[in-house]
Amino acid sequence: MPGPLEGLRVLEISGIGPAPFAGMYLSDLGAEVIRIGRATKNSNPLASQSGPLERGKVSINVDLKTEEGIEIALKLTERSDVFLEGFRPGVAEKLGLGPEDCFPRNTKLVYGRMTGWGQEGPLSQAAGHDINYIGLAGPLAHIGRNNQPPSVPLNLVGDFGGGSLFLVSGILSALFAVSNGKDGQVVDAAMIDGAAYLASPLFSAHQSGFWSNDRGTNLLDSGAPFYDVYECKCGNYLAVGAIEPQFYQELLDGLGFDSEEMPAQNDKEYWKETKQKFATQFLLHERTNWLEVFKGTDACVTPVLNMGESQLHEHAKAREAFFETCGVMQPKPAPRFSLTATTPSPTSESPGGSTAKILKSIGFKHDQVQDYFARGIVS
Repeated sequence: MPGPLEGLRVLEISGIGPAPFAGMYLSDLGAEVIRIGRATKNSNPLASQSGPLERGKVSINVDLKTEEGIEIALKLTERSDVFLEGFRPGVAEKLGLGPEDCFPRNTKLVYGRMTGWGQEGPLSQAAGHDINYIGLAGPLAHIGRNNQPPSVPLNLVGDFGGGSLFLVSGILSALFAVSNGKDGQVVDAAMIDGAAYLASPLFSAHQSGFWSNDRGTNLLDSGAPFYDVYECKCGNYLAVGAIEPQFYQELLDGLGFDSEEMPAQNDKEYWKETKQKFATQFLLHERTNWLEVFKGTDACVTPVLNMGESQLHEHAKAREAFFETCGVMQPKPAPRFSLTATTPSPTSESPGGSTAKILKSIGFKHDQVQDYFARGIVS
């Protein structure tokens, strides 16, 4: 069934990580996504090829270092609603694919740019990755346990949360403006900006004095005994998030503690002591036993599942939360829609798989297409 973005045309310049993820998300929501890949083999092992990030996209390989290749890309922008690129600042302009090159071809085009540091600033030309962006933005310093170095939270906070999803929300906002009669515009999505913005409530908590710079001593950073992970006898872990008093009481009941003999829940002076009691108690039984104890309660105790286990949980199965694409089990797109339910593609096209078809769709004749193939303009 077509998704809510049916009819939207997106042109994506092939890259790594956040930009392809944004293109995948738009495709999952029903957009038609054309991916421009390199005409020559990409030597970057991280470059997106034909896996889950490319599902639902059609692909054309073009040499963007040639005048003919740039003209092909510009012709495609004429028929697109969205342009996606993840180059360092200035690279698209040097190629001849910057906003000033594309807007004359299509005044309603939404030009989405994905970078780590943003389009300007002293670091705009510097190399970097997720860990660098979230380190400078603030969140990384607050992730980790007490008296331990900051913990690396995968590459979810910068690349995909602070990057891809803010790029998509910016694009959809700009498209709404276009639908209201505005011209297209540039959407400058920087991972450092998004990562900081995700932490907005914590910035407020920090400035009010509620949140300490001392890692592992706060409510949500493993400082609180009722908001942490605990190891069980079997070596598996449980996640505990019993913040509300009534939930905390159910946690104590399940663990076998008398609330009258325990310190007050939010008395930080006793948090370490309470945490040690909880840890000792959880180690007495295996995870399956504890899950039976807390089943049906509001103690907010759940298993910590790895990515091989999460898809097998009864809740995931009941919601049909996963599907197989490109031979890989993947989460289905979120959120869900009541009238325009999304059906993501189960396959991905090989790089350049639609090159000839796309060229012909924008007016190139058979002989010219064959000439471009022969000269390496496309592949």
